Amino acid sequence: MTRGLNKVFLIGRVGRDPEMRYTPSGRPVTTFCIGTSRSWNTADGDKRTETEWFNVVAWGNLAEICKQYLTKKSLVYIEGRLQNRHWEDSEGVKHVTTEIVANEMIMLDDKRESNNQSGAEDTGDEEYPF
Repeated sequence: MTRGLNKVFLIGRVGRDPEMRYTPSGRPVTTFCIGTSRSWNTADGDKRTETEWFNVVAWGNLAEICKQYLTKKSLVYIEGRLQNRHWEDSEGVKHVTTEIVANEMIMLDDKRESNNQSGAEDTGDEEYPF
């Protein structure tokens, strides 16, 4: 039997503060999104940038760590797998979403930068594409 492969590696910035909740059985789950940007030059020499957004889900101990340490604009490495989730809303409309189920997270922010950001007032002068 042939094995498949479902592996995702992302480096990007957290788009909003992570949200944690608990399943009815008490298992923690944290959700957040990260944006990854790429830049290129057009044939005319113009520089273009595009940001893609990805929904991330972390479970268990990793969920608690993500909630405790990640904030909006954190630079983060996420490793996990793609998952399609299907559901039907109260009006009978079927939906599907694709998300990354994280199994590893590494914070990439410079520690000095993180300490400075937590103690400094946000002036909005930083250039983030998201």
